[in-house]
Amino acid sequence: MGICHGKPFEPPQNFSGDSIIPSENEHALSHHTGKTPRFPFYSPSPLFSAFKNSPANSSVNSTPLRFFKRPFPPPSPAKHLRALLARRHGSVKPNEATIPEGSEFDIGLDKNFGFSKNFASHYELGEEVGRGHFGYTCSAKGKKGSLKGQDVAVKVIPKSKMTTAIAIEDVRREVNILRALTGHRNLVHFYDAYEDEDNVYVVMELCKGGELLDRILSRGGKYSEQDAKAVMAQILSVVSYCHLQGVVHRDLKPENFLFSSKDERSPLKAIDFGLSDYVKPDERLNDIVGSAYYVAPEVLHRSYGTEADMWSIGVIAYIILSGSRPFWARTESGIFRAVLKIDPSFDEAPWTTLSSDAVDFVKRLLNKDYRKRLTAAQALSHPWLAGHHDVKIPLDLIIYKLVKVYIYSSSLRKAALRALAKTLTIPQLAYLKEQFTLLGPSKNGNISLQNFKMAVTKNSTDAMKDSRVLEFVSTVSSLQYRKLDFEEFCAAAISVHQLEGMESWEQHARRGYEFFEKDGNRPIMIEELASELGLSPSVPVHVVLQDWIRHSDGKLSFLGFVRLLHGLSARALQKA
Repeated sequence: MGICHGKPFEPPQNFSGDSIIPSENEHALSHHTGKTPRFPFYSPSPLFSAFKNSPANSSVNSTPLRFFKRPFPPPSPAKHLRALLARRHGSVKPNEATIPEGSEFDIGLDKNFGFSKNFASHYELGEEVGRGHFGYTCSAKGKKGSLKGQDVAVKVIPKSKMTTAIAIEDVRREVNILRALTGHRNLVHFYDAYEDEDNVYVVMELCKGGELLDRILSRGGKYSEQDAKAVMAQILSVVSYCHLQGVVHRDLKPENFLFSSKDERSPLKAIDFGLSDYVKPDERLNDIVGSAYYVAPEVLHRSYGTEADMWSIGVIAYIILSGSRPFWARTESGIFRAVLKIDPSFDEAPWTTLSSDAVDFVKRLLNKDYRKRLTAAQALSHPWLAGHHDVKIPLDLIIYKLVKVYIYSSSLRKAALRALAKTLTIPQLAYLKEQFTLLGPSKNGNISLQNFKMAVTKNSTDAMKDSRVLEFVSTVSSLQYRKLDFEEFCAAAISVHQLEGMESWEQHARRGYEFFEKDGNRPIMIEELASELGLSPSVPVHVVLQDWIRHSDGKLSFLGFVRLLHGLSARALQKA
């Protein structure tokens, strides 16, 4: 439901190589075909086909659809999408779902948003600059007030398209998110929202620099590594800001980032929050939305959070640095299977010529296990972006989740985590030091759990209230626990899963075990270990835990140490 800048694009004269643009056989539908789709979807930016052997005058194609339009037979993970969209738009026949144009489904729906009703007196609409299924975007000029004479973008959403309560709530949420988050340098500026009997009008900043996708193509299909850093830093900056407020974008792709102007150093702006939603750090979303090439594996599994945005950013980074896509197939179901089962290639040019930090950066974003993926704040702290002049590390909510788990952990697990924290590298400690500083330690270098709430409150917007992030933070700050110095904070805030996703994981684990052997390991009775892990008396502990303890001296084994780091639950232990 966001700005959709669809326009024809002329191919560069000497464009070659693996294109990031779909071929004409890829089943992408262009709004230039004149055909009315049987299934509702957004019309993305149509672009030329630049694959080898494709006709020069082939029909204009597009990057993948926001909503996936075809049913797939099992075992396709997308087989339920048609039914999902049918429910969303009130169709009683999932296989023939369409978005009603009239009012046959909106009887009794309240379409009064409470927005100002004098749009026409404030703005004069200009030409259309983009169109999606639920609305279109026009340029406009202010007629009076603070924006008099200024060019703006106006997204027009017809109320006739709002045929369900969910559709109405989507529009309301999009406006609320834009209103709450506006002000970030890399987020399109929201001015106001209006309505009349027929439409909702969302007035925003007009970005005249074009899409990031166009800029990539104008550079021959990819960016230099140095220029890519500037782009990724801006993307991560705005996404980390959204995630701190409890907002997940859910449709991050090059088409949804616009440049303010044609200037090469123009700031990049995130647009299109029509699919965005609120999510607490300890909650998961389950509805499938997004664009096929950028959708995260856990979205297809219907259980995801802000980590799904990080996957999409990983895809963008892969494209920007290599000029090709990490996952590709000629059908949406093929793309989904690739996303779920295939690892992207880093063995061919240009990856072999890029820095090891650049490769590691992308790999850690494209980890199929969302628990091992970098957060936006961590990505900004990655060595690849270290020293970039535009990088400012924000507060990271994953710290709150990890500290909460640490506090509830057994004393034995806390000792294991303290040993593991001693193995952290300087860049890893730099990220933790930044987070510790943002929490506002006292003069003696300690923080209390109240610091966690105060730090978040300083960054709070109305979006954070709607996402109930403050509610989650309050549960953390209300826990009874002693003050943490930086050393214990590192143990509490360390993510074992993320370390496990690194090539150096075994070195961390081995060295951590050495520290644990020296400072924390001692003879342990199996019954004591069972109690530490919260196993019930009914669990056959001798069978479950026998390989956790060395038979020679009764101390925790290396295997037991690693399992303890992960904080396995009693249920997981019984399955081990």
